[in-house]
Amino acid sequence: MKTRVAIFVLLIVALLVTACQPGAAGGGTIKIAILAPLSGPVPTFGVSTRDGALLAIEEANAKGGVLGKKIEAIVADSQCTPDPAVNAMNKVIEQDKVHYVVGEVCSKASIPISEIAEKNKVVMISPTSTNPTVTLNADGSTKKYVFRACFIDPFQGTVMAKFALSKGYKTAFILFDQGNDYVRGLAEFFEKAFTENGGQIVGKETYTAQDTDFSAILTKVAESKAEVLFVPDYYNIVNLVGAQAKEKGVTAVMMGGDGWDSADLDKNAANGGFFSNHYSPEDTRPIVQQWVANYQKKYNSVPDALATLGYDATNLLIAAIEKAGVDDPTKVAEAMEKLEYEAVSGKVTFDAQHNPIKSAVVLAVKDGKVSFAASVAP
Repeated sequence: MKTRVAIFVLLIVALLVTACQPGAAGGGTIKIAILAPLSGPVPTFGVSTRDGALLAIEEANAKGGVLGKKIEAIVADSQCTPDPAVNAMNKVIEQDKVHYVVGEVCSKASIPISEIAEKNKVVMISPTSTNPTVTLNADGSTKKYVFRACFIDPFQGTVMAKFALSKGYKTAFILFDQGNDYVRGLAEFFEKAFTENGGQIVGKETYTAQDTDFSAILTKVAESKAEVLFVPDYYNIVNLVGAQAKEKGVTAVMMGGDGWDSADLDKNAANGGFFSNHYSPEDTRPIVQQWVANYQKKYNSVPDALATLGYDATNLLIAAIEKAGVDDPTKVAEAMEKLEYEAVSGKVTFDAQHNPIKSAVVLAVKDGKVSFAASVAP
């Protein structure tokens, strides 16, 4: 009898010890950090990304979480700037003991924190950083633990170059911030695709993130008689350039990338322009319309691409954890590589560089509204 009791006690202790082991399903929480610019130059990007990610976590927890555990969200302000982003990343890894990160939003912040993720074997998925080097090592090999939910700059630059040419425009002037990885990359890929497909670049000028007066540059744009003014920067710069271009009487059609997508885009300044993006709320697919309805109910606004990609990135991460079947970043990274997932922004599979293979859309800014203009497949 005593032997049976002893065996029973040992079994109970063994079960309790197993339940407490890292990675065991059931009980406890799984932490997901959200690194987003809630202050700094582009705070609307951060708020949208955070809100989309939090809604994904809320929905997952309502269904029981992942691996039988509730998901705990840890939000950090990374400011779309390298140093604050690095500080935020080190904090969530070292202090909060996070194994999974959604972020950052801006390429110039995502690139340095991706190095930290790789070194610490922490799975990181950036919702919106489009610079190719986010997921690549210096030797061109793929970072094992780093992914993204958005298409990359070569595709986005090519989309806008081909769209411009499809509209009959043959000449373009490129205006870009040399110190911003995202902006510079888009400018380079637009130029390459535009010229290779018969277009002509009639001028290029650079500026810094601190510049506010673009009048001298815009005089050159006007003199060049360019049909397209390519400004692949964030909405805060686009607002300044667009307003000043109209004051100068510049007739070139302004075009850019997904950095334009913000509730704070000055639609008068950008009127007549076009930009590439990751989704359109006008998409009639049921998954899109359900997402828009849920987001509107929660936040009383239409989700932009930043919110959508924050939501998609978080769901991709949760799906990879579920597929791995264990709270182990190495196993989760391996599961992510093989994932096939129907996201709001399109059906996602990953290529060898951990970039999603999916379509892009082109949106038009006209008469105070942003509307769907075209869809471009990979």
